[in-house]
Amino acid sequence: MDSQDISPLIAALGTDLSADEILPALFHASYANEKGLESNERLEFLGDAVLDLCVAEILFRRFPDRDEGELTKLRAVLVSRPVLAEIAKELDLGRYLRLSPGAEELGVRERPSVLAAALEAVIAVVFLHKGYEYTRTLVEQLFGARIERAAARRPEDYKSLLQELGQKRFGELPRYRVLEAEGPEHERVFTVEVSLGGESAVGRGRNLKEAEQAAAKRLYLHLEGLTD
Repeated sequence: MDSQDISPLIAALGTDLSADEILPALFHASYANEKGLESNERLEFLGDAVLDLCVAEILFRRFPDRDEGELTKLRAVLVSRPVLAEIAKELDLGRYLRLSPGAEELGVRERPSVLAAALEAVIAVVFLHKGYEYTRTLVEQLFGARIERAAARRPEDYKSLLQELGQKRFGELPRYRVLEAEGPEHERVFTVEVSLGGESAVGRGRNLKEAEQAAAKRLYLHLEGLTD
């Protein structure tokens, strides 16, 4: 098996797993196909489910006053691609990925989707070798203050969530445009459109702030693959 030193990654994870145990999580499909190995895609599948459960339990125990809807939104933010890619970068995970020369030339190593997938694969390997309780503790350490920051944000503040997503995923800010203001002065209804990353959504409200929040909520949930 590939013997390139990954001891710094193992140290960053704070685990006693061996390089041979961790390495399968680092085999990108391009490399695996060339070498006749199994890629990390099956591990990514398992890691996604394990991560969801770990984060769900952490939130459930930390915030007994939050209802199911709030906990669901918090989990969605925490396990989103931008956050996972951010954690992967902190671990310098991209440095240890095994890629084909062609994928390397295309800059695959730095793609957020690839980094997020690799982190999920690593979580799966830890789970398979060390069990759930150990993995949950590791997840809590990796996510650290992000959990408290996400919980401190008002759940209904979708404008802030959308702005954060736009900066991390697209490198741009959402753009709001008033489409219509109808009705008498004391019963006016505003319609606002928000655009980000080539997508857009429309929201309505009794004032501009309410309409912008409604539009931001629709677009944020759409971009994150959630339902409104």
